[in-house]
Amino acid sequence: MDPLMGIRVAVSIVLVTVPDRRTARRVANAVLEARLAACVQILPGLESHYLWKGRMEIGQEWLLILKTRRSRLTALQRTVRDIHPYETPQFVAVDIDSGGADYLEWIAECVPARGKA
Repeated sequence: MDPLMGIRVAVSIVLVTVPDRRTARRVANAVLEARLAACVQILPGLESHYLWKGRMEIGQEWLLILKTRRSRLTALQRTVRDIHPYETPQFVAVDIDSGGADYLEWIAECVPARGKA
C-alpha cells in the first residue's frame, strides 16, 4: 500500500497568527478541548510585515499550525475568533490532498465529524 495515498476523510491545515505565547496557548487549549483540532503547533519569533488600514505595519507574532477535518473549519474559525484579540485575525485553511495515510487518518479520528465526541 502506498503510504502517500489520498485520504478518505477531507482534512486541512490552518494557519493562525497571534500576538504572544499566552494567546497561542489559549487558542491551542480551547480548540483541542473542543476536539476541533488534532494538533496545534506553536512557532515563536515570526516577524510579520503587512498593510493595515492603509499603513505598512511590522509586528512580532507567533504562528499556530492546526490540523483538522475540513468539515469542522467553520466551528474552528468561530472558536479562534472568540478568543483572538485581533480585529481581523489570520485564519487561512489549506486542504491536504495527500500525505502519510496513517497520520491523516489520526487527524480524522481525533476530530469528530460533528460536535464533541
